[in-house]
Amino acid sequence: MNNYAEKKPHAVLIPYPLQGHINPLFKVAKLLHLKGFHITFVNTEYNHKRLLNSKGPNSLDGFTDFNFETIPDGLTPMEGNGDVSQDTNSLCQSVMKNFYKPFCEVLARLSESANIGLIPPVTCLVSDCLMTFTIQAAEELALPIALFVPANACSLLCVFYLHSFVERGITPLKDESYLTNGYLETKVDWIPGLKNFRLKDINDFIRTRDPNDIMLGFFSAVADRIPRDTTIVLSTSNELESDVINALSSMFPSLYPIGPLPSLLNQTPHNHLTSLSSNLWKEDTKCLEWLESKEPRSIVYVNFGSITVMTHEQVLEFAWGLANSKQPFLWIIRPDLVIGGSVVLSSEFVNETSDRGLIASWCPQEKVLNHPSIGGFLTHCGWNSTTESICAGVPMLCWPVFGDQPTNCRFICNEWEIGLEIDTNVKREEVEKLVNELIVGEKGKKMREKAMELKNKAMEDTRVGGCSYMNLDKVINEVLLKHN
Repeated sequence: MNNYAEKKPHAVLIPYPLQGHINPLFKVAKLLHLKGFHITFVNTEYNHKRLLNSKGPNSLDGFTDFNFETIPDGLTPMEGNGDVSQDTNSLCQSVMKNFYKPFCEVLARLSESANIGLIPPVTCLVSDCLMTFTIQAAEELALPIALFVPANACSLLCVFYLHSFVERGITPLKDESYLTNGYLETKVDWIPGLKNFRLKDINDFIRTRDPNDIMLGFFSAVADRIPRDTTIVLSTSNELESDVINALSSMFPSLYPIGPLPSLLNQTPHNHLTSLSSNLWKEDTKCLEWLESKEPRSIVYVNFGSITVMTHEQVLEFAWGLANSKQPFLWIIRPDLVIGGSVVLSSEFVNETSDRGLIASWCPQEKVLNHPSIGGFLTHCGWNSTTESICAGVPMLCWPVFGDQPTNCRFICNEWEIGLEIDTNVKREEVEKLVNELIVGEKGKKMREKAMELKNKAMEDTRVGGCSYMNLDKVINEVLLKHN
């Protein structure tokens, strides 16, 4: 093996096995590869199979120094076609119980390949922060490790205060009425870095009534398992979350905000990696052709992400709100979007919107958001969607459902003022009104201006010499290359 290959650093990356976690860590993998790293990206067998189904059986072949490994997820095989997101509760339990051993076996296989000169030896790990078993693996092999946070910094901060929510008697909730009686409006004024936050703005797993709630237990365990000297890499920027990042910095001295990732990767020449994608659903690119014929900033793009599920009634309220607004729209409806079956929209709705609406099953979201015809984004407020919208300068209508989405919604609507919130109990009249406000109203115009300002700031942060750009270089040189 030549000297170059021996000296090449080798990073092993492993995401939590859901689309919203895979995508941002995949961007990090590309960025490290462009900085000279050999990459091994570890998916579950289930997700790797989905990736090959969506992109084609040979789509991951032929990339020099960018390889894939798989581990079992420890779950029983799903019925049906296996093209749906797996149950989050089941995944959380399995990550804690079943992932450590097969991950170590992957590292052992890589070590054997390195010993016979096929690949460079593994020199560092970059792990999703929820996959805390990797900390033990790194310790045993004396490898440097960085934990990557695919959510916003605020959600991470709240996770480290989960025990306080329990100690203060805030969670678990006493009964169901606490969800609707105004209790969630209670101020959270005891977490440093949070300003004017209410319980409804905190990660939604504090809303459980079950003291043994799986998600609450999982995130509490994550908080307990991350030592304070751990290196944390954040998919955010000081510009977006300065107060929270300052609070986290006092807890974790080795903290590196390198976001927003879409802007960081877009400003880095990566032509040879462009076709390398992490989408688990087959993308319908016909929608890009459809957008070509539309007026600038006229289209409402609607996508509720990769794991949100809705009732049939909620789908109908959104559908008729869009139809009654008379605004043109592109709506992504996944095969598994509706609880208990597929979406059936009436012929009346189809006839009403056929000249101005397009429904697709999945799409290349960043390309859509950056298309000049897009005027606004009706979103569930996942962090990937949020940062992609910011990097495209597109304002949002927010319908947060679970996880960190209420927190993201708070920032979008109150801190950055680039979005409007739709009530959880969605009604078509409200959708109609807000869609019109977004596309042709005065508020929509102001939000678009602020979104463009944030886009420009994101570009400043992530171009050569910007804070996020320099933080990526620092985490590489100060942490990941320690072993070399």
